[in-house]
Amino acid sequence: MSALEKAYEVLSAAIGTESPPGDWFTVTQDQVNRFADVTGDHQWIHVDIERAKNGPFGAPIAHGHLTLSILGLIGKTDKPSNLPTVEGQKMGINYGFNKVRFPAPVPVGARIRSTRTLKSVEIKGGMIEVMNEVVVEVEGQDKPACVAESLARMVF
Repeated sequence: MSALEKAYEVLSAAIGTESPPGDWFTVTQDQVNRFADVTGDHQWIHVDIERAKNGPFGAPIAHGHLTLSILGLIGKTDKPSNLPTVEGQKMGINYGFNKVRFPAPVPVGARIRSTRTLKSVEIKGGMIEVMNEVVVEVEGQDKPACVAESLARMVF
């Protein structure tokens, strides 16, 4: 059995496994402002603190795409993973997203973290494509800030 086939077998048995939550990460106004500068999205709900206080969210909020762009960061933790390790992987590639939603805002100053649940595993050529559902939690909020189906390809 090849490394790819063995990895497929191991990962397929782990479908439904949720990772431990990442460490808490605080979203700052400086990060939001720098993201606005990079993307050119200077909408007042993100960068105008005084105006945002009287806006629909009561405070400035992070860009949804900022939250999306730091998914790798807010999923990191020193806790052991619940997913099995696989042998023979040469590298991993971010392949994109099937679906992304932003059900609730991330207020500036909030702490966020994410969990991942392995949802599917498929062999694609010499690679394994994995799809994880990623849920971004905002401390103290019931609704998640982001729910995304994240795709990655494991190269063997």
